[in-house]
Amino acid sequence: MSTLTDRPNAALLVIDVQNGVVSGAHERDQVVANINTAIDAARAAAVPVIWIQHSNDDLVPETEAWQFAPELKRDPAERLVPKTYPDSFEETDLESVLAAGGIGRLFVTGAQTDECIRSTLHGALVRGYDVTLVSDAHTTEDLSEYGAPTPDKVIAHTNLYWQYHRAPGRTAGIQTAAELSFNVPPAS
Repeated sequence: MSTLTDRPNAALLVIDVQNGVVSGAHERDQVVANINTAIDAARAAAVPVIWIQHSNDDLVPETEAWQFAPELKRDPAERLVPKTYPDSFEETDLESVLAAGGIGRLFVTGAQTDECIRSTLHGALVRGYDVTLVSDAHTTEDLSEYGAPTPDKVIAHTNLYWQYHRAPGRTAGIQTAAELSFNVPPAS
């Protein structure tokens, strides 16, 4: 139901699952395993997997912190989109990659829930995409000492509001990695 015409295809985004991002993340190992489950499902369904990789002063290209978590194996044929802003669309070629693939529906996994995941979810929706958040395949670090809720609450709240989020002509929703289906509308 995307507002993007002639874009019937879906893609899975793997956002910033890098050593320096997820090393201290909430339930890191389980979330990375769930991301692997989502990647396997996408590959089995011939759905493109697009890898998003952040760079900044802490994530310097080619350093260990900048590398993807070692449990994740990117196929060299899968697209890699470098970014420097939280929203994966900002000053990247993600939009042109998606347009070239006829992609109007996105499935989102990765880190950090309260920064790059939320920014990309909203960035995609306002650009006309249908967006499904893989509810057990995103995580964040504990920023409660700065006044933020604990990570479990950040994740639960993001899943709750994204499950019911809507926009004219677009859908949002959630699915778990185990129930991931690229052919059905998001849960509402």
